[in-house]
Amino acid sequence: MPALTFNNVSKKFGDNTVIDAFSADIHDGEFLVLLGPSGCGKSTLLRMIAGLSDITSGELLFDRTVANDWEPKQRGVAFVFQTYALYPHMTVRENIAFPLVMDAFRKWYHLPVVNVIARHRLMKRPDIAERTLRIARQLELEALLDRRPSSLSGGQRQRVALARALVRNPSLYLLDEPLSNLDAKLRTQMRSEISALHHKVGKTFVYVTHDQVEAMTMATRIIVMNKGVVQQVDTPDEIYDRPANTFVARFVGSPPMNLIPTEAKAGSLLFSGKLAVEHHGPVPRTGEIVFGIRPEKLVLKAEGEGRLPAQVAVVERLGAETVIGCRLLTENSGGDTRLLEHDLVFVRVSGNPRLRVDDRCSLDYRADDVLWFDKATGQRIS
Repeated sequence: MPALTFNNVSKKFGDNTVIDAFSADIHDGEFLVLLGPSGCGKSTLLRMIAGLSDITSGELLFDRTVANDWEPKQRGVAFVFQTYALYPHMTVRENIAFPLVMDAFRKWYHLPVVNVIARHRLMKRPDIAERTLRIARQLELEALLDRRPSSLSGGQRQRVALARALVRNPSLYLLDEPLSNLDAKLRTQMRSEISALHHKVGKTFVYVTHDQVEAMTMATRIIVMNKGVVQQVDTPDEIYDRPANTFVARFVGSPPMNLIPTEAKAGSLLFSGKLAVEHHGPVPRTGEIVFGIRPEKLVLKAEGEGRLPAQVAVVERLGAETVIGCRLLTENSGGDTRLLEHDLVFVRVSGNPRLRVDDRCSLDYRADDVLWFDKATGQRIS
């Protein structure tokens, strides 16, 4: 099973740079997720690994051997596309076995009459039939082997697409947003099945998605990308707890991390230039920086009991927990309160606090739960 290395890999379409000087290592046997918004270069990167797109500059190495010019067949990869890409005129059995049949094909098998006879005989070859049946059982498709894709549900079609990739026993699996066409319930089910499959086969998986839930639940490591540039490479926990910059902080997490422009002084903070609060804890430096905190780290309190006065703007009941969007309040010299001009500040609490829109409350926090970011660059400050 190969380890992959990207050395300053770039991809351009004309004058448009899609991937800019991408460098990363993909370790043998890991489940790596490429995460980022649409158009950031994730799928293009996956196609370069598979040999379906050329590399403009830089090197792609398979086990320290430069593979830029290798044909797709030389790379030993299986590709699961965003669309199922099943052959509608073939049965499930024939779709799964298709890679094995094509590997055994000879040039003269493509003649019109010979083609049908050759495929029929190869399908019955003991090694192909046995492997097809074994993979079908592994993905619970045995009862569907004689049906065609048109009679299958979305989840069943996705499993057939996975089975077709698995049957070849490749060294590397590439999955390009394979769950995007499924409903929420099926996505949850298939996430579990793909994770279990990775554990069972022990091969390297490279998975592309813009869904942070898929990335956080399945990955051993995540590469966060934006506009073709790597933002952070780390474990899901590190990316969530210690995002490298404000882009990662906002992209990973639902609701995202609260980021508030702040002027730090000795013993106090001035939020958005208007709301002054005491701060008993270290700050990386005085002056203009960004205060960041996850919604679950904020503490919801009654009006007047916390350091951050707030007014409820949004209440989202999620069953076991509630997400509340608040606008911070400030006081002018006459003692009147007014809304602070800033994005909503979200707090996540368990149960139902029984707050309604326009209710007053307050928020508080522990100094140890705060992350600090440079206002100009967006980079996290240690």
